[in-house]
Amino acid sequence: MTKNKLWISGVAAPVLIATMLLALSSRVTANAEPSAPAAAVKIDNFVFGPQTITVPVGTTVTWTNADDIPHTSVSTEGVFKSKVLDTDEKFSYTFTKAGTYPYYCTIHPKMTGKVVVQ
Repeated sequence: MTKNKLWISGVAAPVLIATMLLALSSRVTANAEPSAPAAAVKIDNFVFGPQTITVPVGTTVTWTNADDIPHTSVSTEGVFKSKVLDTDEKFSYTFTKAGTYPYYCTIHPKMTGKVVVQ
């Protein structure tokens, strides 16, 4: 019985520890992948803020209506179009091509903004 206890603690324990470390290192590697870039535009007081935002290709921009009244975020070139956003509602769009994307609020057309994708 004493020999079995020594073998378990002397041989199996390091194997078990090595197996656990290997499993943990693969988890760290899987979670260490960079996530897609994100950017935020806040709609408040009849303004898109920031009015112009510059982001890299692949960025997801999220508009959040922090105003007390509904707004939209609609590309002037038909690239994206949100539904009417009530207070605290969000709309997201991922920009996959470089370019300049002007947009406005269809309810309040004087509200304008621009996403520059590089």
